[in-house]
Amino acid sequence: MIANLLLLTFQVFALEEHEDPGTFSICALDPETGELGVAVTTRVPFVGRAVPFVRAGVGAVATQAFTVVRYGRDGLDLLEGGAAPDEAIAKLLENDEQRERRQIGILDAQGRAAAHTGARNGAYAGDRRGRNCVVQGNLLVGPGTLDAVVGAFEASDGKGRELPDRLLEALAAGQAAGGDKRKGLPQSAALVLAHPRETGRDGSHVTLEIRVDEHPTPVAEMRRIYDRTRSRLGWRPLSEQSGRDVVELKRMLHALGHFRKDAESLPSFREDPAFSVYDAEAISAVEAFRKEEGLPVAADDLGFPRGLVDEACVAALRERFEGLPKDKREAAFPAARR
Repeated sequence: MIANLLLLTFQVFALEEHEDPGTFSICALDPETGELGVAVTTRVPFVGRAVPFVRAGVGAVATQAFTVVRYGRDGLDLLEGGAAPDEAIAKLLENDEQRERRQIGILDAQGRAAAHTGARNGAYAGDRRGRNCVVQGNLLVGPGTLDAVVGAFEASDGKGRELPDRLLEALAAGQAAGGDKRKGLPQSAALVLAHPRETGRDGSHVTLEIRVDEHPTPVAEMRRIYDRTRSRLGWRPLSEQSGRDVVELKRMLHALGHFRKDAESLPSFREDPAFSVYDAEAISAVEAFRKEEGLPVAADDLGFPRGLVDEACVAALRERFEGLPKDKREAAFPAARR
């Protein structure tokens, strides 16, 4: 099955031209940072390999509908050579006998935008130019999808938010407004950004690329990935870490000699409610235990946070604790003090 899927992927995207209906996308610029980006979603898989193209300091292109993939790269080359977005589109389509089946959006690094929606793209198909953005879509439920995308993007202007955050919000607004006319088919989404002053990990200046190649809710999944990987507020619930599990942790670490090893006994939750808080003292004990067990610690500079109590840590802790003599285990959890 995996081999067949890989073969299908190659067959689809090895072609210079393929049908990619039911797509809507946004090309956008942050004039303060110079970042350029494209966000797109569709009712077919692997959209990130065909539609969005971006080049730092040059522009962004979305090539879709009866897609000619090379129009992405060629459009950026034309911009880099000095063509305006409308001139680039005219050049791309001048000898294209299927131009009325194409849809292209182009935005340059100066914020100039142009779009082409061929007459044979099916209902509903159209495009919109907004402030520092251009939006295009086909096989949509109606024009409200495109209006929602532009409206959401413009409404977030000047709010101090990152461009990818704004693009994801705009795409979600389009989905909420109805999005693609088709329902229940394979879906995908992609987001790609380039920054003129940041080289990225490979020197391409592409600083962020998220591809959800197939998912029931690809736009929401892109948001989850973005929020989590960028540590955006909201990706996880935040609260004071406290509870009986913290008490259990401290008692086991005490029995193993990592937490208040000189104390004869520890308070119960009833005697000292603050004992249930996962505090700096407990975090230091966890780090000592993890190091002793050969588990990664924050000092390794591998990206592990201080005091991480994950499944591996819990398993090691329980194994060590259960290996203690019975009297030590019972002393750690006296029935009267739990």
